[in-house]
Amino acid sequence: MSKAPEVTRSLLNAPLPRVIERLGASIAQAQAELDGNSIAIAREMAATKVEFGDGDYTLLSLGFTPSFYAFTEALVEAKLSFSMAETRQTGIDAGAEGGVVGGVGFFSASVDVSYARKFSVSSEGTSSISARLVSLPPPEAFTEVLRRNLESTEE
Repeated sequence: MSKAPEVTRSLLNAPLPRVIERLGASIAQAQAELDGNSIAIAREMAATKVEFGDGDYTLLSLGFTPSFYAFTEALVEAKLSFSMAETRQTGIDAGAEGGVVGGVGFFSASVDVSYARKFSVSSEGTSSISARLVSLPPPEAFTEVLRRNLESTEE
């Protein structure tokens, strides 16, 4: 019996929607962690003071800002291929012998018939998942809050 329906069924049952869903959830979680990391770095920069001749300045007041990152694209790629082959082989081999022994004649015949049917199924699959991460300037609202805080501390 051919295995083709079994292979086809397993290919159709591939969990591609689940893979895409998990990729989206993973990217959202990673993005939240990246944003949280940028906020933690901003707090660290606000707490870190650098002494210059006329006073102490925070890194934020000197214009340093944390890096912000964002995922710009995500790609799920899946390649599947399968092939099926069926071969049939029929063979007939016949032979005959005859002779006379002691005045008696004899005759023999042999027939060898063979039949073979072979099935082969092969399948291959490759997949890859990639995401692109880029650095962005700080959000404008973040920069505006920094500017207002610096102006109020200077007054």
